[in-house]
Amino acid sequence: MRYVVGITMDNRGRDAVSLALALAQTTLTSHRVELDLVHVLRGVPPEQAGSKPEREYQKLCLEEAEQWMAKTHDLVPKTIRSTTSVHFADSMAAGLIDKATSRPCDLIIVGAASHGPLRRFTIGSVANALLHSSPIPVALAPSGYLPPSRLTRLSCALGMRPGAEVALNVATQSSVLHDVPLRLISLIALDSRTEDVERTDAARDHAKKLLLRASQSVEDATEVMVDVALGRSIESAIEKLTWDDGEIVLIGSSRLAKNRSIFMGTTANKMLRSLPVPMVVVPRYHAADFISDNGISI
Repeated sequence: MRYVVGITMDNRGRDAVSLALALAQTTLTSHRVELDLVHVLRGVPPEQAGSKPEREYQKLCLEEAEQWMAKTHDLVPKTIRSTTSVHFADSMAAGLIDKATSRPCDLIIVGAASHGPLRRFTIGSVANALLHSSPIPVALAPSGYLPPSRLTRLSCALGMRPGAEVALNVATQSSVLHDVPLRLISLIALDSRTEDVERTDAARDHAKKLLLRASQSVEDATEVMVDVALGRSIESAIEKLTWDDGEIVLIGSSRLAKNRSIFMGTTANKMLRSLPVPMVVVPRYHAADFISDNGISI
């Protein structure tokens, strides 16, 4: 497996490395992870610059980036295979996608915007671009994220609309891969309408069906549980759930997303405002494509 980790010259880069280590260190030994630490510089390499001043400037930027990447590489234990590189592109998001798609890649990992509150998300321009265009799952580490000794649980937020099956399949395979329990969560925002009782009952029934399906899928490989959280908003529903320090949440893309692409919907955006743990967003796949890829895990 291969993770592309977006490195910036601030705390976001450290947060991304912390999440990459948390994932890599709990992956089954049969699926060893390679961390591809990538820093992206805007523009073209020095040798392709059009003028001498531009060549000199790009050369200085490259030297500074390489020194930073050497320090970042020291954060990765020698037991984990890792490489560093500096890539030139029009934007960091474009550069990370270029590197991720250059050969098989399972996940792009980035940190939240550096001005976000501790252990919460503030989406910066890089993460925002990735979460609306990446063809590869994207993991977002909250500000100030510290790697736990190991992952303790994978949660999967599932709605009732078509398309949830892909997220469920990725979640079940990933929970087995990392040898952690799987929690299926259904978030229900209530108001004063009489239909709320019917919506709640329908959500609980749907969650039970997904629980049965997931349990059958993993057989005895891991534990599967379900939580239905009610609140006056998605944010308040999330706050009623308990969260482990070693937990990660996985969600699917909006039904508006193109095939094999991420598009983060309204509910996911609301979740980010309250989540205290990392989030992984999975691209939308047509069923046939998902099956032809022999499944996807992170």
